[in-house]
Amino acid sequence: MRIFTAALATETNTFAPICIDRRAFEESLYAPPGQHPATPTLCTAPITVGRKVCAEKGWTLIEGTAAWADPAGLINRQAYEGLRDEILEQLKAALPVDAVVLGLHGAMVADGYLDPEGDLLSRVREIVGPDILVCAELDPHSHLTAKRVAAVNFFVVFKEFPHTDFVDRAEDLWRIAVDTLEGRVTPVMSVFDCRMIDVFPTSREPMRSFVDRLMEIERSDADVLSLSVIHGFMAGDVPEMGTKTIVVTNGQREKGEQLARSLGLDLFAKRGTFMMPSIDEKQAVSQALASPKGPVVIADMWDNPGGGTAGDATVILEELLARGAKNVAIGMIWDPIAVQICMAAGEGAEIPLRFGAKSAPGTGNPVDGIVKVVKLKPNAEMRFGDSIAPFGDAAHIHLNGIDIILSSVRVQSYDPSLFTALDLDPLTRHILVIKSTNHFYAAFSKIASEILYCSAGTPYPNNPATNPYRRVRRDIWPMTADPHGTEAA
Repeated sequence: MRIFTAALATETNTFAPICIDRRAFEESLYAPPGQHPATPTLCTAPITVGRKVCAEKGWTLIEGTAAWADPAGLINRQAYEGLRDEILEQLKAALPVDAVVLGLHGAMVADGYLDPEGDLLSRVREIVGPDILVCAELDPHSHLTAKRVAAVNFFVVFKEFPHTDFVDRAEDLWRIAVDTLEGRVTPVMSVFDCRMIDVFPTSREPMRSFVDRLMEIERSDADVLSLSVIHGFMAGDVPEMGTKTIVVTNGQREKGEQLARSLGLDLFAKRGTFMMPSIDEKQAVSQALASPKGPVVIADMWDNPGGGTAGDATVILEELLARGAKNVAIGMIWDPIAVQICMAAGEGAEIPLRFGAKSAPGTGNPVDGIVKVVKLKPNAEMRFGDSIAPFGDAAHIHLNGIDIILSSVRVQSYDPSLFTALDLDPLTRHILVIKSTNHFYAAFSKIASEILYCSAGTPYPNNPATNPYRRVRRDIWPMTADPHGTEAA
């Protein structure tokens, strides 16, 4: 067997002011054919898992380019078209192939392309023809368009949020691909449109039990090859945004459609109950200061670079400074210019510095003060499960009893190693402020005495009922109270 694999992924917040070009991919991950590291990133696990599978099978794996950019705003047209065409030309050169196995995110939007993944996949299908297996792994925070569904044999989607299972799901993708190529199964994909948009953390109920139920069905029903939920990405203003269920069966289309509908309506019935409760910055700081034990983690949940924001909001920091809080660490605030100034000043220097809140309204005000440059780290990195997340040149500064990490590459706060990378022990701090909606939970829950989800400022469009959408259809919840009518009663 000859199998082609590649990856092209990012998540586009169409409201974010931070447009990106090819350099954004090169800063996060750009690996030409055969040069992908042994460790996968969030959306490139099909490549690393594929190496293992094909080595065991004695099959030929032809690797194309792997490119991932940290979430941001609109992608430059030339950047998308260049990376797309690079991968397509590699596929043409690899022909003939028996299968194409891709790593995608599913929430890209580029200048001139509302559905880049649909564009890429349809072109892949045109190249290989109707009879070659085409499949891909997706992030659940994606848009499942009809064009994508028509172009592939099946999708497998991360089940967990935080996404701790991206390698496991890549293994599922390859398992089904191998069984298909060896004639044991015929995958048929069924999709149900839940006609809703919500946030579905699997670290809490009711989504925890729902995902456990999916995995139990997969274990117990031989007809079911894979079950997935497309959560949707509410910051993507595209026509087919929303939550959908996917059932992949072994040739059982009617059963798959019935199961996808049943699971989808079960999700719809629990709409509005999934997201973690949140508090504002004043209540969060008050609760954290009053807590008898640390570290208390305050998650600045909507200033999340993983959702395409800048990660430079200062709303919580301003509240901490106003309250005279001490023994606090903040990781991170994105400010490449401030990092450059700190780098020039050197470790140990005390300098006047203005930092943060440059990207957009609703992010607070720039902070001014005399800061001490404690630690400088070129090319800093933190862990994210089995992966490594770079955050660029970074500076650890100290201001009025608060330690702050400034980064030059936008990335959310995945893991406490972001602090230790800058010689800051998070276990010694009473309060840790991090920027992430829920991906932080897997690692930070292991050290936190308490976790507070804080909705501070308005850096992210987090209320679909009032977000200023221009393209999203209006016949989904919560824009429409009950789009399914009596069917969901």
